[in-house]
Order: sequence, then C-alpha cells, then structure tokens
Amino acid sequence: MKSILGIGNALTDILAILEDDELLQRYHLPKGSMQHVDMATGDKIWQTLKPLGVHYVAGGSAANTIACAAIFGMKAGFIGKIGDDELGHLFKSDQEQYGVKSTLLKGKNSSGRSMVFVTGANAERTFAVYLGAALELVPEDLKPEYFEGYDYFHIEGYLVQNQDLIRRAVELAHEAGCIISIDMASYNVVESNDAFLHDLVDRYVDIVFANESESKAYTKLDDPREALDEIAKQCRIAVVKVGKEGSWVKEGNEVHFIEPWPGVAIDATGAGDTYAAGFLYAHSLGMPLKVCGEVGSIIAAKVVEVIGTKIDIPRWREAKEEIKKLINDSANHS
Repeated sequence: MKSILGIGNALTDILAILEDDELLQRYHLPKGSMQHVDMATGDKIWQTLKPLGVHYVAGGSAANTIACAAIFGMKAGFIGKIGDDELGHLFKSDQEQYGVKSTLLKGKNSSGRSMVFVTGANAERTFAVYLGAALELVPEDLKPEYFEGYDYFHIEGYLVQNQDLIRRAVELAHEAGCIISIDMASYNVVESNDAFLHDLVDRYVDIVFANESESKAYTKLDDPREALDEIAKQCRIAVVKVGKEGSWVKEGNEVHFIEPWPGVAIDATGAGDTYAAGFLYAHSLGMPLKVCGEVGSIIAAKVVEVIGTKIDIPRWREAKEEIKKLINDSANHS
C-alpha cells in the first residue's frame, strides 16, 4: 500500500449545537459566516461553549484528508503545529487513533481551533476560527527526513498564504520523489495568491482539486468544464467539483464527468477533504481516472450524511463495500 503525507493547519473542530442565535449575536458572528477571531475572543468563546456540551474532532482540511486516507489503509503522516495545551493533546491523540504518524511541532500560542455553531432546523453552520499555533509553522521547521519514504504529498490551500513555507515544502517533497497534490481550499485564498499559485502548480503540482468557485478564481472562467481544461494544461490531473451535481476529472485527453453518489446531505463540511482522500487512495492502487473520481464521490457522499467531518463506522463499512465492488468491476472490465 502506498503512503501519503499531508501538511496543513492543525485545528480542532469544536462543534456546538445551539437552540437559538443568542451566542452568535453576543460574539458578533453573522449566521452562516466564517470569521477569524483573536486569541482573547477565541478563548472566551471556547469557555462559553464548554458547559454546553460540545463535540471535539481533530480537523483542518489536510488533516481530514490524511485521517481518511489512513482509514483506507494507506500509511499516513501529517506535519502541523500545535500549542502545549488540552486542544493540542486532543488533536495528537485523535490523529494517533486513526493511525496517522504526526510530526506536530510546538508553537508559542495556544492550539488552533474552529468553533462550529450549528443552529436552526436546517443545521446552518457558523464558524469562528482562531488559527493560533498553526500559523507559526515556518520553512525552517521542515526537514528533508519528514518527507522521506512517502509516495504522495498533499497540501491544503489555506497554507498558500504562507508562501515561503509552501515553496520549501514542495521542494522537499519533489526531492523525495512524491506525487504532489493540492486542494485549493477557498476562492479568496486563490484570488489573493494568484501568481504564486500558478507558479506552484506549473512547477511542482501533479494533481489539483478545486471546487467551482476556486476553479473560477484560478482560471477566470465561469464554466467549470472550461476551467477543468485550463487547469489540466498546468498539471497531470485536474479535478473540478461541482457540489451536489458531481465532479469533472481530466488527465491528458481523457475526461470524465462523475455523477454524485446517492446520499442524504445534512452537512457539507469535509466533503471536499474526503473526496480528495478517496481519489488519492484509488490513484495509489493504480485505478483508472474515472474510478478514482467515483471512489472520491462515494466517500464524499458518506461524510455529508453526518454532522462534522468524521464518518461513522456503519457508513465506513458501506463505503468500503461499495468501493470494493467498484474496483472489482473495473478490474473485470479491463
């Protein structure tokens, strides 16, 4: 089985289901928004939430992808920075539970967290994010031995704002012979790092994952199918996800539209992260491009059926059965 290493913001998701919007109003958090908060506000919100009974899950885009790949059976590693505190220890033990070999460096600030408020009948999510120690990761922290022995290296787009760090990371991954993938993560990150991101993809990245708004920000093209073609000119494999409509995948002249896998969506958090894990897992097995997209689609359909980013055991069992069948059918038809 091939191996995968990820780098990203080591964040713990703190999930709270609220009866009303009082807390959102108290901390000036517009419903449905994602706000960055400072340490004092981040600590204050967390202390307010604690007595309400909250759910803690190690999160962060790349960390979600890596944990998912580990459950598939890939040897998995992760590089990030945490504080020497309760949430840092929680993040570390959560990763260990999934079999992820973490290189978690210690920062001066408290550990990063994403406080997720779920409100109303339609379970609308509002985020208050404090990055904390996660932001302290610097190029000098990275050592060549962290990358040795890994087949894939996966980057979350949120880190691209730290351009020197990402440039150092891809150089080391490239020297180690890794296949490099990036999840664009957010259209505003793409817009504010446009030239750097194009240079990075052009020179180092093999596989690009983008959603519709990110592909539009990257290529300046409204049509996701046209954006796919444009991204594919720069890398080996381009993936453009179009939400509940499905996804497009392209390698060379080969293009497929991947239908969405059936599922009852209640929370879209983590869908892109798990899609990437499924795609990379299938790719590591040498599966055809279409099957890689379908495996991504299967696992993404499971995560949207649960609140948060972690799929429960019954759904994992289902997913593994469906994926096994898909892979066997593919082998029989080839």
